[in-house]
Amino acid sequence: MISKRSRTLLRVERPLLYWVSMMGAVSTKSRGRVLAIDDEPELLEIVKGSLEPCGFEVHTAASAKEGVEYYEQNWKNIDLVLLDFLMPGMTGDLVFECLKRENPDVRTLLLTGCEDSVAKRMFEEGLWGYVHKPFVLEEFVQQVGEAVDSV
Repeated sequence: MISKRSRTLLRVERPLLYWVSMMGAVSTKSRGRVLAIDDEPELLEIVKGSLEPCGFEVHTAASAKEGVEYYEQNWKNIDLVLLDFLMPGMTGDLVFECLKRENPDVRTLLLTGCEDSVAKRMFEEGLWGYVHKPFVLEEFVQQVGEAVDSV
């Protein structure tokens, strides 16, 4: 969850919505549709819990395979994909290749704790940006907004 003091991804006692509302980010206006693909349920909960109050519609996939299948069926209704790099079965760069086969213009933010060279290779293939984990919640929400708004 979120620590107000350090603003980093941490487990805390208060619910995520409390921290999002403390940021003043709660919105009822629709801002875009996001697909988050990550094998960590806690991270998917944080992504969903931080973006939905800001007006984003968030779909989650708990595996690479599930994410690719969801995207193949719904890509016309997805504005942005948030993609983890290290997942069992398929790494983020391979998932990105699958998404690009379905839609060469897929807008993707890589969520990673890996070194920058991983993202650099993917930028050459059309990656929109990346968010280094752990991330600052306000910056994460802002970067997602910028990615969706530039569609």
